[in-house]
Amino acid sequence: MSREFPIGLTPPDWLVRNLQPQQAPLNRPAIARAAVAMTLPLAIGLATGHTAYGALASMGALSGVIGDTADAYRMRILNIAIPQLFGAIGVTLGAAVYDRGWLAVITLTAIALVSGMISTIGAVASVSGLLLLLNSVIGAGLPLPGAWWPAPVLMSGGGLLVLLLALLAWPLRSGVPERAAVANTYRTVADLLATCGDDPTAAYDAARRAVTQSLNQSYDLVLARRARHHGRSPELTRLLAQLNAITPVVEAAPAVHQSGRALPPQIRDTVRHLAHAVETGYTGPIGLDLPTPTGETARAIDHALRHAAEVVTAPDVDPRGIDDRLGRPAALRIRAARAARNVLLSSGSWRYGLRLALCIGLAQVLVSTVPVPRSYWIALTITFVLKPDFGSVFSRALLRALGTVAGLVIAAAVLSAVPGGWWDVLVLLLLAPLIPALTPRGYGYQTMAITPVILLLSDVLNHQGTALLLPRLVDSLIGCGIALVAGYLLWPESWHTRVGDRLAEAVADTATYVESAFGASTAAGVGTGAGVSAGAGAGGSAGAGVEVDPAARARMRRRLYRDLSVIRTEFQRALTEPPPTGRLAAGWLPLVVAVERIVDATTAARVRVKHGAPSPPSAEVTQVVLQLRELSEGVRESEVLVEVRTDLTGPAESVLEPLRQEVAAARAIASPH
Repeated sequence: MSREFPIGLTPPDWLVRNLQPQQAPLNRPAIARAAVAMTLPLAIGLATGHTAYGALASMGALSGVIGDTADAYRMRILNIAIPQLFGAIGVTLGAAVYDRGWLAVITLTAIALVSGMISTIGAVASVSGLLLLLNSVIGAGLPLPGAWWPAPVLMSGGGLLVLLLALLAWPLRSGVPERAAVANTYRTVADLLATCGDDPTAAYDAARRAVTQSLNQSYDLVLARRARHHGRSPELTRLLAQLNAITPVVEAAPAVHQSGRALPPQIRDTVRHLAHAVETGYTGPIGLDLPTPTGETARAIDHALRHAAEVVTAPDVDPRGIDDRLGRPAALRIRAARAARNVLLSSGSWRYGLRLALCIGLAQVLVSTVPVPRSYWIALTITFVLKPDFGSVFSRALLRALGTVAGLVIAAAVLSAVPGGWWDVLVLLLLAPLIPALTPRGYGYQTMAITPVILLLSDVLNHQGTALLLPRLVDSLIGCGIALVAGYLLWPESWHTRVGDRLAEAVADTATYVESAFGASTAAGVGTGAGVSAGAGAGGSAGAGVEVDPAARARMRRRLYRDLSVIRTEFQRALTEPPPTGRLAAGWLPLVVAVERIVDATTAARVRVKHGAPSPPSAEVTQVVLQLRELSEGVRESEVLVEVRTDLTGPAESVLEPLRQEVAAARAIASPH
């Protein structure tokens, strides 16, 4: 019997996307750390007769559990320790204005402005801004025990306990996460090669996106760690060389896929063998069972694999010959100054800070003037919902409401059935691991896991029992309502976003990449995004080509793929919005895929030329570049798909013929149907 909804009752696609759980592996070490870090302080507090202090430390451990997401040990220090400092400042400022009426309103509004602005810097700053505001709200809304200093010390200590547990294995496993990430990149490349030449291309596209994501993660881990070394560490130099060595294999994959012929299984097995050598640090001789290459693409793969094998098994790597491909990170002082300047001068930073300040200010005015239970939960809800890097505000408000309802059901069972005392420790031991287990599934699942934990710890502090439940539900709904109205609907950029802007920039950068791949320059000039000086003369005459450094071209390609990955993520987030934003994003997303294929086709043509194919005439390159720039201008500032003419002709035997086909397909996608 069919279980489909009757006509008219089928849920909309954006709602289904919001509620669908994401697939993610269980992080068992993080689950174990959450169980220990959140229950141990409460147990110590009970044993010493300072239960409220133990609850505060457990609440601080909760913030550490939420930030315990990094793989590399040094990144864990940044992700957990730095936000704890901001959290301590926040709870101190919040507690200073507890029950101070309009002073609390002004203070929390100002903190929200600062929190919102620094949240736009990056991942660590975002979590730091979150804890600054979150702990300020808690300090201003909860009567904390003792003098002014125990609360920040205990809450920061709880978060640092998570960090301590995370670093216990560092002396034995230093560098292991970085090696594992690089080895995983090799394995994703093996999976990519296994899909080359097969139909449908969806499997190849998915494998290529997995390679992009893995390369991004590996470079981030290695370069972030290297930025803290004044000299070049031999281990990090080796890992960077191994990442660079697999890049030619990745570049050759599109050419293989274009050929329509699957690779022999020995090639995929060889890459997996190299991945094992990377992970174990093996530097001995390695036997390569590679077939004799025939043709341009086969020679490209064979040459790239043999070079990768030499680099992986080399006992020593000369650091002078290593290029970072993404650019070595600037010194910390320079990056800090650059971030501060961007925060103060960026219109986006001010807009988000003002939006968050408006919502927090409204929440504090409400709880200070309207006869509702004085609650920190309204501002806390707004703090979590209005995060610029956590996804759509609309979908987060929806999931926050649904997750809170589900979490309150669990909390009702706990608060009504558990007598308290040491039973609270046992319940917390069962509930705490759910946070890292469910967080990767989606925001609604994370909210469902966090809600009963916070309510349990709040009950330890205030002893209100099940009387907490209904006010918290009302507070959450009010907070979601304020976030939707004052933080979403009142800002046209939220619900009337020109979703093609970032994509237009990517198309322009793709034109620059095509230009640089074959050393051609046009009167249109060089694109803005990639920073390449493939210089034309004063007149910018077509055909006056300049050869671009291979390392610069590799950096350009990596940055372009990274930008397209970010754009794809933004579009997928937009799909969770209700119409019209979600509908517009659904229309634009195929063009993102088309641009990725254009980059692939350009790389494939470059590989073929490098390994024996005739170079294309400058006029052919110029034609493709001009078509891409025209497409970029058509996409820029467009609310809907616009019609563009497709006028691409050329010799069928040219190395650029597949690229012309992909550009024509992209322009066809950009036309209304």
